[in-house]
Amino acid sequence: MDLLPVDIRNQLARTVQAARRAGEVGARNALGVLAVGEARAHPSLSPEGQDLRRRLRAHGRQLGDRRDAETGVQQVERLVHEVAYEHWHRMLFARFLAENDLLIEPESGVAVSLSDCEELARERGEDCWTVAGRFAERMLPRIFRSDDPALAVPLAPETRRALERLLESLPAPVFAARDSLGRTYQFWQAERKEAVNKSGVKIGADELPAVTQLFTERYMVLFLLHNTVGAWRAGGVLAAQPELAATAATEDELRRAVRLEAADGYDFSYLRFVREPREDDEEEQPTGPWRPAAGAFAGWPRSAADLRVLDPCCGSGHFLVECLDLLARLRMEEEGLAPGAAVEAVPRDNLFGLEIDPRCTQIAAFNLALAALTWPGAGGHRPLPALNRACSGLAPNATRDDWTAMAEAAADAGGLPARRDLLGVDDSLMSAPLRHSLGALHDLFVQAPVLGSLIDPRAVQADLFQHDYESARAMLGALLDREGVNEEQAERAVAARGMARAAELLAGRYHLVITNVPYLARGKQRDALKQFAQERWAPAKGDLATLFTARAFDWLDEHGTQAVVTPQNWLFLTSYRKLRESLLKQRTWNLVARLGPGAFETIGGHVVNVALNVLSAARPARDWSMAGIDVSASRGRRAVRAEEKAVLLRGASDRPINIRMASQVGVAGNPGSVIHLDSLNRRDLYS
Repeated sequence: MDLLPVDIRNQLARTVQAARRAGEVGARNALGVLAVGEARAHPSLSPEGQDLRRRLRAHGRQLGDRRDAETGVQQVERLVHEVAYEHWHRMLFARFLAENDLLIEPESGVAVSLSDCEELARERGEDCWTVAGRFAERMLPRIFRSDDPALAVPLAPETRRALERLLESLPAPVFAARDSLGRTYQFWQAERKEAVNKSGVKIGADELPAVTQLFTERYMVLFLLHNTVGAWRAGGVLAAQPELAATAATEDELRRAVRLEAADGYDFSYLRFVREPREDDEEEQPTGPWRPAAGAFAGWPRSAADLRVLDPCCGSGHFLVECLDLLARLRMEEEGLAPGAAVEAVPRDNLFGLEIDPRCTQIAAFNLALAALTWPGAGGHRPLPALNRACSGLAPNATRDDWTAMAEAAADAGGLPARRDLLGVDDSLMSAPLRHSLGALHDLFVQAPVLGSLIDPRAVQADLFQHDYESARAMLGALLDREGVNEEQAERAVAARGMARAAELLAGRYHLVITNVPYLARGKQRDALKQFAQERWAPAKGDLATLFTARAFDWLDEHGTQAVVTPQNWLFLTSYRKLRESLLKQRTWNLVARLGPGAFETIGGHVVNVALNVLSAARPARDWSMAGIDVSASRGRRAVRAEEKAVLLRGASDRPINIRMASQVGVAGNPGSVIHLDSLNRRDLYS
């Protein structure tokens, strides 16, 4: 199944929201039994229970729960959310694996069904979902922490049964549709999002993940992907076959020529082409050779193997999964790779993801892994491919001194301990650089829960990049493998290792940044985010979305391109004039598609009016013509529905909406530098 039908999607929404409510009640009760929030453990608690309590308290503090230094009482709110999320999603992921014949019994190495899990559970005196969840956890070591204290919390039998009934109520098509995982976390956050929006509070770290969650419609993803990676491929095909550019009669003919044949084929159905004008052509009736409307991205690598693609706001991994689908076929055609080799190579070499919310980061990893494991001809279960993803929203939640104190223990674990003398401890060749690296990470990520992928390691002191973060991560891993590591060290080491990976990805350079940026107007932001925007990208400060548009250029190499879904208001509002003027002068505008109201199937009216924008880092050539298309309704007309917009963006022959071209220099000269698509001769969709 391609996408969930509306009735099943609504059922999934109700089920996930009920699971969160049940899970959080059960988690709170279970943490109460363990006295996690209390100053002292209950005398009746077993040694194992006391050990788990200490680990949970340390984990909660790393999540941001505060401990009162005087009383010892500790908050548990973040820990409650974490325990509920982890237990439900371990069960959910287990069913996804089972329904796709990918749930493996570890001793035999054989795929098992849920019926098999029931039989195994009876033999072991356990319940089915405990067994299935444990199998899933062992299969997904890069997704679930093997030592995660949240998963060690024993939920009460009534909570487990409630979650099991909810999971069993979901019909099988949920686990076959390609958009299910992408929508799951949006549904998990739905009630929280509604509550925050109704409260009117300014949005900060605690509210951002819920408020900015928005599932990206597949047609938006494909339009951006086809008019970047697809246009790049088309440029190569037309360069090799110049006669095709001269003689093709229609865009459809060109799309057929660009089609990929590997793994059942791939059609660039949203790829748009335009004709170059000749000197004697009538206005708007060019007869010259065809080219991709967004350009051919000639500065990109010659081979798909060398493309680096980043989604800095990857959410549940929707863009990454679609990129995998395309790039795996490209690499099969270019390199002769087998399907299994292709879907291992692409996540390893081509795809990179960042996300402010650690739970979204986890779902994105599973979404991409599941897509790779179920890809046509890939051969089913095998070890998970390497996944270049990290959470950019982790914070140290400790003092700088406490944080850097890990360096000595980590260096000791790595084989070169610090020297100890009567006067104290001298740093070693390992501990000194690691201490410096950990201090730099602490300073960089202090505001991570608010800034997320806006963090720019290259904007801080240069010595941050004198350190080998891969080596730092290896030493922190060695620390975690040691016997006797205390709870605080373990939690900080896990977080530091994640931050080191995030810093590497944040400082990287990419050929394509493709994403749906978070939307949050300046008036709804807390002061920390406002101040950061004012200091770093003042012309883009009006919305979190435009901050990300400005930030994206720092990830691009000199010929790189960003392809993003943003609100459309920054293309014309006076408050963004300086931003538009700067970008029109300094960057190449490849393509703008205005979608208007109704672009999201699950959001009605004028709540979110978006545009799809493709902009490149290079300065525009003097003769460059930017492309524009408008599939919104004329004023006074009903909104064009999402499914209609998808058809119109493709330039369907029965309702053709042509791509219009305009000189970028000319657009820059518009009053207020407004990106006015009417000046590109928009047609009335209902004429």
